[in-house]
Amino acid sequence: MSEHVDEQINNQAIGGEAGEYTDIKTTAHIISHTHWDREWYLPYEKHHMRLISLMDSLLDKLEQDPDYKSFYLDGQTIILDDYLQVRPEHKERLEQQIRNGRIFIGPWYILQDAFLTSGEANVRNMQIGHRDAQRYGDPSKIGYFPDTFGLVGQTPQLMLQSGITNVFFGRGVKPTGFNNTVLDGGYESSFSELLWIGPDGSEVLGILFANWYSNGNEVPADEAGAKAYWERKLDDAQKYASTGELLFMNGCDHQPVQLDLPEAIRTAQKLYPDIEFVHSNFNDYLSSLKQASQRQLSSVKGEFRSQRTDGWGTLVNTASARVYLKQMNQLGQVILEKVAEPLATFAHLLGQAYPHHLFTYAWKTLMQNHPHDSICGCSVDEVHREMVTRFDKSRHVAESIVDESIEVIAQAVDTTGFSRYGEDALPLVIFNTSGWERSGVVSAELEVVRLYFREGYTLEEAAHRVKEVDLSGRVLVDSEGHPVACKVEDLGLQFGYDLPDDRFRQPYMCRRVRLTFEAERVPLLGLKTYAWLRSTVKPEYSSLFRSSRSMENDLLHVEIADNGSFTLTDKRTGRSYKDLGVYENVGDIGNEYMFRQPEGEQALTTEDLIADIRVLEDTPYQASVEMIHHWEIPASADETLEREQRELVYYPYRQAQRSRQTVPLTVRTVLSLSRNSSGVSIETTFNNHAKDHRLRALFPTDLDCAEHRVDSMFEIAIRDNEPAPEWENPSNTQHQQVFVDVRGEQAGLTVANFGLNEYEVLRDGRNTIAVTLLRSVGELGDWGWFPTPEAQCLGEQTARLEIIPHHGDGIQSGAYTAAYQYPIPWIVKQTGVHAGSVAPDYAPLDWKSVELAFSSMKMNELSGDVLLRWYNMSHSVAELTIKPGQQYDFYKSNILEEQGEGIAMDSSDELHQAVKPHEIITLGFKVKPQQ
Repeated sequence: MSEHVDEQINNQAIGGEAGEYTDIKTTAHIISHTHWDREWYLPYEKHHMRLISLMDSLLDKLEQDPDYKSFYLDGQTIILDDYLQVRPEHKERLEQQIRNGRIFIGPWYILQDAFLTSGEANVRNMQIGHRDAQRYGDPSKIGYFPDTFGLVGQTPQLMLQSGITNVFFGRGVKPTGFNNTVLDGGYESSFSELLWIGPDGSEVLGILFANWYSNGNEVPADEAGAKAYWERKLDDAQKYASTGELLFMNGCDHQPVQLDLPEAIRTAQKLYPDIEFVHSNFNDYLSSLKQASQRQLSSVKGEFRSQRTDGWGTLVNTASARVYLKQMNQLGQVILEKVAEPLATFAHLLGQAYPHHLFTYAWKTLMQNHPHDSICGCSVDEVHREMVTRFDKSRHVAESIVDESIEVIAQAVDTTGFSRYGEDALPLVIFNTSGWERSGVVSAELEVVRLYFREGYTLEEAAHRVKEVDLSGRVLVDSEGHPVACKVEDLGLQFGYDLPDDRFRQPYMCRRVRLTFEAERVPLLGLKTYAWLRSTVKPEYSSLFRSSRSMENDLLHVEIADNGSFTLTDKRTGRSYKDLGVYENVGDIGNEYMFRQPEGEQALTTEDLIADIRVLEDTPYQASVEMIHHWEIPASADETLEREQRELVYYPYRQAQRSRQTVPLTVRTVLSLSRNSSGVSIETTFNNHAKDHRLRALFPTDLDCAEHRVDSMFEIAIRDNEPAPEWENPSNTQHQQVFVDVRGEQAGLTVANFGLNEYEVLRDGRNTIAVTLLRSVGELGDWGWFPTPEAQCLGEQTARLEIIPHHGDGIQSGAYTAAYQYPIPWIVKQTGVHAGSVAPDYAPLDWKSVELAFSSMKMNELSGDVLLRWYNMSHSVAELTIKPGQQYDFYKSNILEEQGEGIAMDSSDELHQAVKPHEIITLGFKVKPQQ
């Protein structure tokens, strides 16, 4: 929620005393740059080839003309990698210009989207950008967001923790519209300079590119052209500037270097002798700004989401363009930051080397998909095909790290307690890599027998012996011998192979089974050990079904209606939520950037559609119901749409409707309730045959409230249900990360998701949470006609959600904790019966705080220290208590993982640390790995 507070004086960010705006010395700071979208309306390599030409000409110009002072390399160090990949022979030339202060680089690795990438991904982006820049010189301490599609509220705190006191940005506050069209009146900021205050109170100087980041582009060198140019440009800049220090950005998207800029500056100086024209840089501009007399600046608090606009140019629906990319990104981020890093740290504490080089490679590969034109799904089809490959590559590296880490940890677990059950006990270790204790349903594959071909078996002999293995008489037990209810599936004969470090590959045949059960109370960032073994003790059986349409555990009751919707009752509060899970379908005649429903169209829903319903799973630990809707929806938009697209009709003015021809849409929903769950999970699958439409799942809350809460980057943001008075767009969709929450005084409903980044709280009298499952469109949009048939997302689709009711406070009730755990997979490793230094139920540390959300556990490459990060979800001071299991030297750090002041542990070997409201806190400690 963005809040405008007028007339605050900028003494801290700029310096000096407030004064009258008279006798102003005017300086035109011209900063040369190019905004480099690595991929967008052209595939990556075609943009790449243009980058090589640009960099070649830039180096030549810098070497040949001392009057061409400097160039800002778009704030992203990946440009260096991309250039040197093709021009490695120019590394010394490039490095010399950087060290001489002629080319400014960093602070980021890439210019990422703010709302569609995780907090940890943004931290890694800053860390890697700084580290790569330091190989050449000093990173530029500029908070650079020229074209980011809005900014999260925690940006000021993230900048300050990176040693950056400013933010340069182009979108998010008035006066901004589509491509920064200037609007009159009702500004959120009185000037292009403003104070931006984060939820924790962090304050930075904000510089809005009020006339866009190309307002000094292509400066004429001839006097006639320069006169007309500067009359317009100077007036535009002075309209918004609070001082006489005027900023002109000499560049734009993929803009070549203006080689005659020194001549153009000399022409301008001749025409306007009372104005100083300087080929400047951001550091000099900021220094001049500090020294200039100033007007009072406005303070803007919270998120920059263009809330105070007409709503047509926010680009918010990139959150639902090509949903499959968002899901792959969610998986890639989770497997790196919430699984691989903590497991590799755990393994390091046991003596395993931490693979920093592999993590850097995996993160870089993933982050190459994070620029706004990439992860937002608003590029041509070739771009997004290449993204799929990158997602796979990054995930494969992360999975390899996970496999190696859990092998080390599992081998260190003492499983000798299972030896009393016989030699054929099969232990397995369950890893909970979330930051909280966790229970949940786990599936694990076990090898019952393995026969290597090297042992002389023929294929027939190996197959026969494996098939003859007796699986009867086995039960699953925990480390204390208590039986655990589980479902056993015989997977039969399987081929496998080992890849030893010291020998050729070792193929084998084996017999595998799949065990599905509920793991209970697995410690945070820790493990719990089970074994499948022969025993006569059997677990008790009890069903969660009360009827074929009714499921219930100790916390929740679920009742399913004929139309496939359900009523969810929170037994703790007695509150029931009705009509949950209805699907809505409407046309979409917009583009990859923005949704547009055809004028006057009535939404189709499954409210009056009878579903095929059957019990899918009935076990002591989980109940699942399958519901199938056989639906007919329009096949596409009518023929008017293509004509309007080709004619570049701005999407709010389009008149296209939906086709009268229909195609089938069969929607399969699996609704599941586990024994200890505080929420009910939904998996929706369908084969999309239609074009130009949107599919959403609806969850009416019937709660009386004017605002809602949503997971954003290191923050639970509070947003109004009703848009601002300026808002004209009928749609008010918004971004989310992991969940959205609507709550009243004594009840609330949290909807968690996996890679579904768009939601809307409907103004329907019921405060319905609508989550977008699919948006199908056929063009890129923006400045031309770029068909994108693959953005129609035809074919099989899957969406996953969890619905979590609570007593009205998502933090104190644990609903947000459950939501954060929802996307994190369980990790399982089979092991043998052996001695070890790790107890069968174990975690390397424990921590407690209701208000804090755990974010990461990793190693620092330079110091070898363990770094832990949390953030305070609440508006109150929270206390963090850590029990590390042994004596460590803790210290406070920041997102760059720099060592700060030490923190002493108390006499009981506990650490207690106060955490300010909304603070992002990073703690480090030094550790000596076990030998």
